[in-house]
Amino acid sequence: MKLLPRLGRRVVIEPGEVALQARNVQFDWSRTEPVWMKKEPIASHVLNALSMLLPEGERMFLVTFGEALELVKDEKLREAMLGFIGQESMHAESHNGALEQVLAAHGIDVEPYVRQAEFLFRKTLGPREAADPAARQQQLVERLGFIATLEHFFAFLGDWVINADLERFEADPQMLDLFRWHGAEEVEHRMVAHDVAEYFDIGYVRRGALMLIVFPIFIALLLRGSKFLVHADPSLPDHRYPMLIMRIVGAMWRGSLPGIPSLLVSALSTYKPGYSPEGVGSTAQAVAYLAQSPAARALAS
Repeated sequence: MKLLPRLGRRVVIEPGEVALQARNVQFDWSRTEPVWMKKEPIASHVLNALSMLLPEGERMFLVTFGEALELVKDEKLREAMLGFIGQESMHAESHNGALEQVLAAHGIDVEPYVRQAEFLFRKTLGPREAADPAARQQQLVERLGFIATLEHFFAFLGDWVINADLERFEADPQMLDLFRWHGAEEVEHRMVAHDVAEYFDIGYVRRGALMLIVFPIFIALLLRGSKFLVHADPSLPDHRYPMLIMRIVGAMWRGSLPGIPSLLVSALSTYKPGYSPEGVGSTAQAVAYLAQSPAARALAS
């Protein structure tokens, strides 16, 4: 059982496995500004930097899972993978819409950073030519392990954003719903990438090595994206990295961003023998939020 602090302080029972499905969503960005938490401009841009990474990252997820799907014989896992693919596709489209209709519409040219994300996810982490079938298989397993590592963080961030009281920072309801809807689905499908990596025998050592690589790269990319946006936003001073880091730490202390210690604890939890992401967040809480998400209800009504 898990207490749901944002859903009426009631105790609910975890539903167990749920059938994954893509939810059609609709956002109205006409009144949303780049600094969408009025009291936390730096935190707004840190999360905007995540939006700049997500579309290309999730498209890489789709390509990789599409390759793996042909090799998976377990029908239950295949069904979960198809649900995962549908949800990730919708995530990519929705965050891309926010980039175009919020950042670009307010004069922030995101293309230089997005092109860097394209190179990273399409060239560095995308499919690579290999004549040897065994080498191709190992490359696929590495990419699946990379995705499983990132999905651990996305489930952690999803659980955080569902529960964080960002309204006290005067958060824009549309952008807040984008991150909470996305985060809730990350919690909902948190087991899929892990189960796929296990199916392909990722192994403890390789999984641990990937976490050592992915964690600092993920933090560095978010920091680089935040610097890019702060520099491009004429409403903010163009901080150098030391001052920007200090302001990010301040936002973490105030609760508008998850703290580095909690991120480190989450990363280290993956080194426990028999690790599973099942304990990251609550499926019941995620499903409850998805049932009341304004963006999801806009097309359901």
